[in-house]
Amino acid sequence: MTLSVYFVTPDGAPDALVLAAVRGGATMVQLRDKHAPDAAMIARARRLRARLAPLGVPLIVNDRLRVALAAAADGLHIGQSDGDPARIRAALGPRAILGLSIETGAQLAALSPGVVDYIGVGPVRATATKPDHAAPLGLDGLARIVRAAPVPAVAIGGVGAADIPDLKSAGCAGLAVVSAISAAPDPEQAARTLARTWSTA
Repeated sequence: MTLSVYFVTPDGAPDALVLAAVRGGATMVQLRDKHAPDAAMIARARRLRARLAPLGVPLIVNDRLRVALAAAADGLHIGQSDGDPARIRAALGPRAILGLSIETGAQLAALSPGVVDYIGVGPVRATATKPDHAAPLGLDGLARIVRAAPVPAVAIGGVGAADIPDLKSAGCAGLAVVSAISAAPDPEQAARTLARTWSTA
């Protein structure tokens, strides 16, 4: 599991965008769509996993346990309101990747050991991608949570290539991005810039 460039899809993202991100160097993909019905998500997840698996890039489903199981996805990412992580881990099984969004130190302290494989910490900054986000942590708040985390952590929320030195200094295993890739004129090149910057920072 390599978290360095973690691409989270915007709603309705075409497969071509995901594949461009991976060609550029995205190391993990989270399929997120708040509006698509489960059946459509299952079909997309199966199709994408078939393309990503030979490349060694895990496909993670956002929020929807049923979709992750039906599509045999590599894992699931859940938020604080998506259910009990221990129960979800039991349903997923021990081999699947399970990620959890963490917004505060208290949420991290409440996490049972051995349940999740990584955490997504944020938002670092306010972002239009998720208008209902929690209060931004800033780089200092991010670093406090990451230092205390028992599992690898990725930064999310308004972060990009220019932040990578600070994110690495904070102890992050990677950064999770949506618009830094999806809104770029050339998504493949944007992903490549992130990957190269991460590897050389």
